[in-house]
Amino acid sequence: MSGKAAPAFNPKVMLALVLFGAAAFFATLYFIGTGQTGNGNNGGGHAAAKGLNGYAAIAEMLEDDDYDVSLSRSPSALNNYSLLILTPPAFMDAEELEKVIEERQFEGPTLIILPKWSASRIPDEWDVESETGWVALNGPSEPNWLEDLEGDLAIEGSVTELAKKGADWRGLGLSGNLPDRTKSLSITGDKIVPLVKDSDGETLAGYVDDGGYYPDLAQAAGRPVVGTDEDYDQWGVVIVAEPDLFNNYGMADPKRAKLARKIVDISMEGGDLPVVFDLTQSGLSGTQNLLTLALKPPFLAATLCLMIAMLVVGWRAFRRFGPPAAEGRAIAFGKRRLVANSASLIQRTKRLHLLSGPYADMMRGRIAAALGLRRANDAQIDAAMNRRLPDGPTFSHSLNQLRAARTTPELLRAAGVLRSLERKLSR
Repeated sequence: MSGKAAPAFNPKVMLALVLFGAAAFFATLYFIGTGQTGNGNNGGGHAAAKGLNGYAAIAEMLEDDDYDVSLSRSPSALNNYSLLILTPPAFMDAEELEKVIEERQFEGPTLIILPKWSASRIPDEWDVESETGWVALNGPSEPNWLEDLEGDLAIEGSVTELAKKGADWRGLGLSGNLPDRTKSLSITGDKIVPLVKDSDGETLAGYVDDGGYYPDLAQAAGRPVVGTDEDYDQWGVVIVAEPDLFNNYGMADPKRAKLARKIVDISMEGGDLPVVFDLTQSGLSGTQNLLTLALKPPFLAATLCLMIAMLVVGWRAFRRFGPPAAEGRAIAFGKRRLVANSASLIQRTKRLHLLSGPYADMMRGRIAAALGLRRANDAQIDAAMNRRLPDGPTFSHSLNQLRAARTTPELLRAAGVLRSLERKLSR
């Protein structure tokens, strides 16, 4: 009996196994290198935690509302142009928090949510069907590092029981109750301007009056606007003393959720900024090792080249011969590539300020179209904007700021204000 024997293994199956194993290996190296060896749902008071004291709910709510939300494990993100939301733990170094605030003074706004609850894992003897990350709240207290803050951030905190009458909190045109009115954390300070108060008149949320120009925050607090446009480069700091207005425990109530989103909006000072929840202060930062360096510039380019070379060698080993690959175009077709090349050219020639005029004309036309106006002047647009958004910034003033902008931060901020106006009109 003769004939060609069938192969012991199917080549397609073997190729699939090799590719799956290579993908799993590279994925393991990547997550080890970036320090993301877990999802962070460890019962802590941060945005990756889904327990009562975590902030995963507010992060998901903002993302569902089309905010650009990210959870940062990198200390470098502390100085990015964004709204940085800090959820520091009860035990930390006050100087570390002061350093972050000082370095962000001209980079972007900061929202600090103070810790209050002492949480622990749900005991096994409890007859409760709990999920991963759920916690039991043991008791409240003001953070230990609060009394070590100095300068404009010098504040004092206290946990009190609110009176059993009326709403537990009022502010920003809203009012409501806390999940537990017997354990309310409030703050006092010479530089703290209240935005939300409890039923006893104590501050549950406020901003730091450090002499900067914060028109939106001042207007929300019912205070006269102090300062001029010359101080507009400095960003404000908002402190939320009562975490139950923001955490998962508090997000169970629509009124508290609406208040939290409103505080986030006014913290941006009229800008359309990304929202970054910091995880580094909760001990979830990526560890620095050789793999971490291999996945960060400038070594990332060499790592990618090595991975591509390995894939090419593997493919050549699996299939030794084949048709020659067609050579692609040096400059690809498409509008996206044209825009990318043009933007790169403008950036390399450092002529970004030349875009302020054309961008202002474009935004003027888009906002006028959103208002249903044709061939309208700035005064007519201002009047229409005042009817649609009476609490928003003046269109003509924002347009003139963009035309007068010269530095990159000024251009980004002025363009962000106009983009925010267009976004509000399209809602």
